[in-house]
Amino acid sequence: MNPPPTAAERIAVNHYLDTNRANWNDRASAHATRVGGLGYDIQRYIDDPALLSDVARFDRERLGDIAGLRAVHLQCHIGTDTLSLARLGARVTGLDFSPVAVAEARALVRDASAGSGAGTDIRAGTVDFLESDVYDAASVLEPASFDLVYTGIGALCWLPRIDTWAQVVARLLKPGGRLFIREGHPILWTMDETESDDLHLRFSYFEQAEPLEWDDDSSYVATDRPLTATKTYEWNHGLGEIVTALLDAGLVLTMLVEHDSVPWEALPGQMVQRPDGEYALGARAGVAPLSYTIQAVKPA
Repeated sequence: MNPPPTAAERIAVNHYLDTNRANWNDRASAHATRVGGLGYDIQRYIDDPALLSDVARFDRERLGDIAGLRAVHLQCHIGTDTLSLARLGARVTGLDFSPVAVAEARALVRDASAGSGAGTDIRAGTVDFLESDVYDAASVLEPASFDLVYTGIGALCWLPRIDTWAQVVARLLKPGGRLFIREGHPILWTMDETESDDLHLRFSYFEQAEPLEWDDDSSYVATDRPLTATKTYEWNHGLGEIVTALLDAGLVLTMLVEHDSVPWEALPGQMVQRPDGEYALGARAGVAPLSYTIQAVKPA
């Protein structure tokens, strides 16, 4: 386990997180556009009361029956996965540090609930949202009260320390509750996506104190405008570091499945899209895992 951060480290991390929050505020409004085919194409969720997000649908069988469970979706962004968990019967709280994302998530659930037939799928009080940094989740939510802590893909790379996250997860779970997460594989985050001739491992696989700094006015989905808050900071966490953090937090690992695909074109020019919407390597098919699913349980 890492030592506690120093005062200087806390100041630096606060700067990184404030910068990332500005970027995610910008992305949230762009991702939530109602223009078809852009952003998260959220009008689909309003028009189709049975629609599940690609991430939730991919792990549907592994997730199992969640009807009636009390769940929290950490780093929920604009709520498409949160809404999907509710459509599967869970009582879900979505949590995100971006106030714009939280507002967009509430609007999505409101409009989906009012859509044709949707009221039978999303009951009043089934979904709510809370603005908070993920590290503060156990302070703003009731500890040891959740049957399920859920985290979707593309979340952990925004967190400076994985052991702090794992401790938060353990505090939120009730005895017998479980964590369920699908995430981009740390080997994928080492690859340089700007190189399309082959796979190039360029960035650290392991957690580093100093983040990678990026400056980019585009997002991972097509948007109707460039981003204006372009700078971000990211940290990788090795798979062993993630598993060890969960074990150190007192959780018991019950599932670890590595996948050869991701739900977006992570390496442009080197991937093929499958019928289920997932992207896999083309010429280098199977040479590296691209995502994984983990489940861990808090002992009763």
